[in-house]
Amino acid sequence: MNLRHPLTLFLILLLLPVLPAQGQHQERIEAQKQAIARLEAQIAREERELSRLKQGRSRTEERVRRLARQIDNRNQLLEAQERRAAELGSELDRTGRTADSLAAELELRRGRYAEMVREAWRNYRHENYLTYLFSARDFADIARRLANLRAVAQVRAERLRTIGELRDEVGAERQLLDERKRALDSVTAALRAQRSRLERDVRNARAEVRSLSKQEQRRLQQKMEQEQRLDVAVEELRRLTRGNREGASFTAKTSGLRLPVAGGSVRRYKGNMAEITGRRGAAIHSIYEGKVVEIKQNRISNKYDVYIAHGEYLTSYANLGSVCVARGQNVARNQQIGTIGSSVNITTMETEYKLVFGIYSPSPSEKMYAEHCFRK
Repeated sequence: MNLRHPLTLFLILLLLPVLPAQGQHQERIEAQKQAIARLEAQIAREERELSRLKQGRSRTEERVRRLARQIDNRNQLLEAQERRAAELGSELDRTGRTADSLAAELELRRGRYAEMVREAWRNYRHENYLTYLFSARDFADIARRLANLRAVAQVRAERLRTIGELRDEVGAERQLLDERKRALDSVTAALRAQRSRLERDVRNARAEVRSLSKQEQRRLQQKMEQEQRLDVAVEELRRLTRGNREGASFTAKTSGLRLPVAGGSVRRYKGNMAEITGRRGAAIHSIYEGKVVEIKQNRISNKYDVYIAHGEYLTSYANLGSVCVARGQNVARNQQIGTIGSSVNITTMETEYKLVFGIYSPSPSEKMYAEHCFRK
C-alpha cells in the first residue's frame, strides 16, 4: 500500500478511530440483544403461567403478584430497547456523517480530476505531445519528456482508480446507513408494541387489585417487598469482611454522608434498612470508600444486590438495575456502583425507582440504623 497517496492517508485516518468504536458499539448492541432476549423469554413464561391460573381468592393474589412482576419486566424491556434505540440513533448519526464526508471528498476529487483532464486537453490542443517531444534538445531530453508524459498518465490513472474506490466506499456507507435506519425503525415499532402491552397489563392488574380487600392488598404488598429484600446470609458476608482495611475509618458514629441515590429522597426506614427513591436511570454511589465483597442477581426481580465492606462494616445496595463494579474491586467514597432499578407499587401498579439500602455492624448484637449515616 502506497502510504504517500493522499487518499490512502485520508481513508486510514478516517477509519482508524472508527474501527475500535465500531467494535465497542457492536459489543454493546450484542449485550443489549441478549438482555432483551432474556426479558422477552421471561415475559413469555410469565404470560403462560398467568393463563394457567384459574379464578379464586388465592389465585387472584398470585395473579396480581405475577402481573406486578410482568409490569416490572416489561419496564426493564422497554428500558433495554430504548438504550438499543439510542445506540442505533448515535450510530445512525455517525454513519451519516461518515457517508457525507466521503461523498464530499468524492465530489472534490472528481472536480480535481475533471480539471486535470481539461488542462491536459488544452495542452494537447495548443501544443500537442509530438511537438513537446520533438522540441527536445537531445535524446536525453526526449527520454525525460517521455517519463514526464508517462508519470502524468499514471497520476491520472491512479486518481481515476482512487475515485472508483472512494465511490465504492460511499456506496457501502450509504448501504450501512439504510440498514441502521431499518434497524431503528424495527426497534421503534417494538417499543410501541411493548408500551401497548404494558398498558394492557397495568389495566388488568388494577382490575385484579380492586377485587382484593385492603387487608389482602397489604399482605400482598409485604410479600412483594420481601422478594425485593436482601436474600443473603449476612453472617457469611461478615466473615468476608474480617481483616478488610479498605474504608477502615468507617465507624458506627460516621454520619453526614451523601445519599447513595443521586437526587434521591428517603421515603421510609425499616430497622437497619432505608428505602430511597430516585428518578429513572439515577446513579447509585457507594456512601464510603471500601471493597466490593459480593454481587448477586435476584432471580425473581432480575435486579442486582451489591455488598461493600468499609473496614469490617458492611453496606448493601439492593434493587440495582445495572452494576458497573466487580467483586473484589476497591471503590472510592461517592463512586458510582450502578444505576437504580424499577419496582411496581402493588396497590397502584405504578412504576417507581428505588434502592433498598442496608448497613450492618461487624457485631450482630450492635443494631445500626441507616438514617443515622446521612446528612440531615
